[in-house]
Amino acid sequence: MEGSIKKENDWILITTIVLLASFGLVMIYSASYVIGYDHYNDPIHFFRKQLQFLAISTVLFLFFMLFPYRLYQKLVLPIVLASFILLILVLTPLGAEVKGAQRWLDLGFTRIQPSEFVKLWVIIYLAHVYSRKQMYINQFGRGVLPPLIIVVGIFALIMGQPDLGTASLILAVAGLMVFCSGAKIFHLISLGSISGLVVYLYARSEEYRMNRITGFMDPFADETGTGYQLIQSYIAMAHGGVTGAGFGQSVQKLFYLPEAHTDFILAIVAEELGLFGVLFVFICLGLIVFRGIVIGTRANTPFGSLLAFGISFQIALQICLNIGAATGVLPITGIPLPFMSYGGSSLMITAISLGIIANIARSSTRKISQDTELDKVG
Repeated sequence: MEGSIKKENDWILITTIVLLASFGLVMIYSASYVIGYDHYNDPIHFFRKQLQFLAISTVLFLFFMLFPYRLYQKLVLPIVLASFILLILVLTPLGAEVKGAQRWLDLGFTRIQPSEFVKLWVIIYLAHVYSRKQMYINQFGRGVLPPLIIVVGIFALIMGQPDLGTASLILAVAGLMVFCSGAKIFHLISLGSISGLVVYLYARSEEYRMNRITGFMDPFADETGTGYQLIQSYIAMAHGGVTGAGFGQSVQKLFYLPEAHTDFILAIVAEELGLFGVLFVFICLGLIVFRGIVIGTRANTPFGSLLAFGISFQIALQICLNIGAATGVLPITGIPLPFMSYGGSSLMITAISLGIIANIARSSTRKISQDTELDKVG
């Protein structure tokens, strides 16, 4: 039995997650102890909270790794209803506003960001629906469009918070899942064009949104405004160079770089540990996405394949958006870096998501083993 369990698990994925989560916890300590002391008179304030989140996330990962993923198909209706209810509650007085955005629900003892959970729930919903529509996926009106009506509703509610980054991420993941479902290229191009136009018009509707999106193109044009955060990130990376300034030796975390322990933690990694530290993060993140895609190709059900692909694409896009923002390649969207950025909601939902992928891997390996045993008997 013990040998069977060892073979069923994807130990490359699990080991990489443990390494990256541990490394992220250490870097959050380094990036946040100054601000923790200043704001809370406690240098390990953020480290301690992230450690608590990590303990909860570990339990969640193990639970969802063992929970049969096929059962999510029976929970699709409650999942969709919960998505709308939570996103609507955020926009009521129960929602908590932080820095001009109302994206959190205040539960008294803690705050949660429902959009983080909704990202996964949308993937489960689309994987379920499109796995059942394979016979007519080439028909736009019958196969492709109906599930996207739900996605558009969720997109609109998240835009109302406002959270353009998360809303755009959900649209992009939905498009990739439609592609993996086998839809026609023309349908994909049409949907992509319409989505891009909607996001562009929304960004143009407020000057500050457009400035935030275009600010990365020339941050030095507004050094103390829209370009300030990116310039400080540049300085951190330049200071680190190849070998880094040394663990704990970051200058930019001393109130120069905003969100040093959250969205821009990669800049602190680069400053303290240099190119080698950044490469370690890249390799771990790349390996997690790669294993997710491999598991998707080996899944023994269409639902399992689409679920693994959707989760992998979401994590990959999150990585690209965060790294792109920190390096000035893409606009700053406020998307966290998986396992690295401080934040309970993001960490827990990433752990749950990868727990589901680990369960798909276990299920696929078990099926292959059973088939092999039957072949031997035969």
